[in-house]
Amino acid sequence: MMHKKRLIILLVFTSAFFSCQKDTHPVPNVYVNIYINVTSTQYIELNNIGGWLYLTGGYNGIIVYRRSLNEFMAFDRACPHHPYNSPALDVDASGMLAECSDCGSSFLLYDGTVVQGPANLPLKAYRTIFDGIHLRIYN
Repeated sequence: MMHKKRLIILLVFTSAFFSCQKDTHPVPNVYVNIYINVTSTQYIELNNIGGWLYLTGGYNGIIVYRRSLNEFMAFDRACPHHPYNSPALDVDASGMLAECSDCGSSFLLYDGTVVQGPANLPLKAYRTIFDGIHLRIYN
């Protein structure tokens, strides 16, 4: 009976250990905890769905995109193809894509997916919470 308990405990710890995956995104993790009042004139670009703006923070700056009435996306401006030595991503004239001027990769602001390579990973996303007035961007 005692051996059975030990075996079960060993199996639980082993499965817990191997189920934890390391964050393998190439953009380094940095602490992000930003609050903004989207009704402020400072953030007027976020009043409309599809609006976006740049914020200081993250590894190489942050792009905030209003996806719907109550949903925002926040992405690091570092290109996942070469995050350590690339310029910050820029939003194109359509306001729908973030582009890397160095490697030519482009990404949808709607969800961060790759539209054009050589990048093969999506943008590094930060978590967001919106209460109708305040937007929190964090990791």
